[in-house]
Amino acid sequence: MSQPAPSLLLLVPAYNEAERIEPVLIEFAEYFQKYYAGKFQLVVVLNGCTDNTLEVVQRVGEKYPTVSAREHAEPIGKGGALIEGLKLAPLADLIGYVDADGATGPKALLELVRLHDRADCVIGSRWLPGAVLHQSQTRMRRFTSRCFHAIVQTLLWLNIADTQCPAKVMHRRAVEKIHGNLLTADLAFDVNLLYVLKRAGFTILEVPTEWTDKAGSKVTQTLMRSSLVMFLSVVRLRLIYSPLYPWVRKPLGPLEGWLYRKLRAPQPRPGPLAGADKKKPDGGERKAEEKKKN
Repeated sequence: MSQPAPSLLLLVPAYNEAERIEPVLIEFAEYFQKYYAGKFQLVVVLNGCTDNTLEVVQRVGEKYPTVSAREHAEPIGKGGALIEGLKLAPLADLIGYVDADGATGPKALLELVRLHDRADCVIGSRWLPGAVLHQSQTRMRRFTSRCFHAIVQTLLWLNIADTQCPAKVMHRRAVEKIHGNLLTADLAFDVNLLYVLKRAGFTILEVPTEWTDKAGSKVTQTLMRSSLVMFLSVVRLRLIYSPLYPWVRKPLGPLEGWLYRKLRAPQPRPGPLAGADKKKPDGGERKAEEKKKN
């Protein structure tokens, strides 16, 4: 007897996407309704939108009940939106996310979902052999991408070809275990996510994906500033997980706050006091600890 398909929660972070998000939501809703046997939910996490993105999502949701919105009035960044969205992990067996521009299509995302039994986290890659790029990024985007990859590899040794591809699917147990260590609210969120997954002992499978670079990318419009913010966030992540962090945590806080404000970037979440990735006891362990205390 075959196992039922796992339920899937798909998160779509969005900032002022009213002009292009509607066809993307419809395409995902119709495709998964037709080709996926499991329960499917798509939640758009609105991040300080000042246009009518919410109304567009609600309009789509009236026709496709699998689509809904979760609004945050204050701008919290793409990473911040995903951190908030991942709080919904208990709603599904698998949790994935894609960008609002439709660069990752539903077929490509479903291919990742179907590999869920091979790893705790399955991610798409635009840089592995076999990837299909219908429209390549600009030369400058490709150059900065490879420079960022070199920095990430040098500081964190992730051994992942494309940390930034916004096509990822994770098991609920992995999300719930590492959620408290997601501290990066900007575009370097993906690096934070993959790094803490690896540190917690979860497996990551990187596979070639299908991708179409979309015009009007907000990253392209602010490329240099976004790149600098991402660099700072990776350095900060490396520092948090270094022996030096307990000594520099206090003076670092005001400095990093000032830097992110000057760069008009979303503020990162505070680093842990100590033992950033110590294993948190599960429910049974907590009960055993409480019993000992009593």
